[in-house]
Amino acid sequence: MGADPARHPRIGVGVIVQRGDRVLLGRRRSSTHGDGVWQFPGGHLEWGESVFDCARREVLEETGLEVRIVGQGPYTNDWFEGDEPGADKHYVTIFVLADSREGEPQRLEPEKCDAWEWFAWDALPSPLFLPIVHLLEGGFTPPPPGTHHS
Repeated sequence: MGADPARHPRIGVGVIVQRGDRVLLGRRRSSTHGDGVWQFPGGHLEWGESVFDCARREVLEETGLEVRIVGQGPYTNDWFEGDEPGADKHYVTIFVLADSREGEPQRLEPEKCDAWEWFAWDALPSPLFLPIVHLLEGGFTPPPPGTHHS
């Protein structure tokens, strides 16, 4: 497969928001890729924006929750292939660890998300967004609650 010099990977930021022993996921609505799958809050890194600022902004825009950033997670290299609309996309997804201590997530972008729910890490819903599948394949597990260092 030859490289197309006009195409570049996009950078996505996925925010693993923890509350106690649960993480927040939303069921994605998308006309481009990943419709109906569960994902963490997050989105595209904007020009000149830090990864942590992007994480805080995206969670607030999507859920109304204010989060405390507690660390940088791993990254995944995600190639969306197949016949669905929006396939043939390449993303590098940077994960950020955050916690949320109060408030309930709201569906502030209903055209992009059907529902927000809290799940135990060992009981995540299915199907999962490709970056989360790759995160799990890499063996990632978030640190236990209360072990984060600010």
